[in-house]
Amino acid sequence: MSRVLNELPEAFVSHTGISRAVSRAVKAGKLRKLASRLYTRNLEDAPETIVRRNLWGIVAGYFPGSLIADRTAFEAAPASDGSLCLVSEQGRTVELPGVVLRPRRGPGRIASDMPFVEGLYLSSRTRAYLENMRPSRARGKRKRRTLGRAEIENRLDQLIRTAGDGAANQLRDDARAIAPELGLEQEAAQLDALIGTLLGTRRSRLDSPVAIARSRGRHYDPDRMELFHRLHQALRNRPPGVRPAPPRNARSRSTLAFFEAYFSNCVEGTEFLVDEAIRIVFEGRIPRHRPADAHDVAGTWRIVSDTREMGRTPADFGELAHLLRERHRTIMAGRPEVLPGEFKAEENRAGLTVFVAPDLVPGTLNEGFALYRSLESPFERAVYMMFLVSEVHPFADGNGRLARIMMNAELVAGAEERIVVPTVFRSNYLAALRALSRTGRPDPLIRVLDYAQRWTLALDWSSLEAAERELERCNAFLDSDEAEAMGKRLRMPG
Repeated sequence: MSRVLNELPEAFVSHTGISRAVSRAVKAGKLRKLASRLYTRNLEDAPETIVRRNLWGIVAGYFPGSLIADRTAFEAAPASDGSLCLVSEQGRTVELPGVVLRPRRGPGRIASDMPFVEGLYLSSRTRAYLENMRPSRARGKRKRRTLGRAEIENRLDQLIRTAGDGAANQLRDDARAIAPELGLEQEAAQLDALIGTLLGTRRSRLDSPVAIARSRGRHYDPDRMELFHRLHQALRNRPPGVRPAPPRNARSRSTLAFFEAYFSNCVEGTEFLVDEAIRIVFEGRIPRHRPADAHDVAGTWRIVSDTREMGRTPADFGELAHLLRERHRTIMAGRPEVLPGEFKAEENRAGLTVFVAPDLVPGTLNEGFALYRSLESPFERAVYMMFLVSEVHPFADGNGRLARIMMNAELVAGAEERIVVPTVFRSNYLAALRALSRTGRPDPLIRVLDYAQRWTLALDWSSLEAAERELERCNAFLDSDEAEAMGKRLRMPG
């Protein structure tokens, strides 16, 4: 190949200055043609792969200086059908392997648009909103050039959730400013009305469920709802299992409740020796050096040992909110600084997981509760309720303990065995929560809680002494990380 061709990128758009050299190189087997005027030196990789890897250079080759617009201005990538929309004064639709370049005429770049790669330009976010307010139709197998109304509403809801009302108001001010230059005054008025409706100051038609909820003051976290839907679907697809709680006398019930409270606090890092915890719970002896931690254990115990209290489950969202606040107030009574019984006022997180924003807590719990109501078996409802509370994290502290209480209340109300998560099983439990929170995989959580319930049912809870001996044999008290290093795990009794 000539030196000129050697200096070209992996994939390039031919022009008159190099067309003869390109033709000779193709005949010599040194170049191959991918589409009209599009060639590559790569003779091995799939054409679709080459096009995607060199996408913006190819776009610039066909439509130099063009403006990335319409839906692509938001997505910054080809749509699922390969459509890439742009504004250019020249050219027609260009079909490439895996991508379709769809130019249209219209106002070119304006001052607010942004320089992009390869000499291209990208519509400003404000312009993207305005242009996507215009209706468009799908043609054949091709997607619409502009996003649907519900998609715009979802993006506006996300803007308000992440950047606040001020960002939405700034958007409509900016839209009014540039609309005359683009001839989109009508679209600016529609956008203004839409933002006003989402902020509760106007009334107009809404299509998106999340936008409708916001306009009614019940805005929620749609990303969390996606996780709740995945868990709900997995639970509904699972064959229902039943593990009735065996008859237990008062002593056995007290023993099980004690270790439920004990281990639930251990999961949260509030650890005592068993004898210390026994003195806290049954003798009311609060260690002077750790009074708040001791009250956490005692508060958890007060709830889980009360059979009547543990039989209460919510029939509607109002009851759910009441139960959460009431039980949280009991658990965290020893920590007035976390405002027991009051939903959080500040964002909270655990590691890389950022939980639901404070202003979205009531709405997300409400939307999530709607799915809970359609679950039938106690185990399904228990798993779902635990994750709902854990993922929303409605309070400043104590959410893990509360989530497990809500879980076991579902099981007690359904006369099924409780779920105890011992210390050695902590890493398994938390890893399963993270799998759903971060990657949307519900099966690990269902498996972990299913195993924990089988383990709880198999253990001898007849007395504190008998239970402690069997827990020792099962490795239940081992630190989960240390146990893993030693090659030990939670053993099934027997």
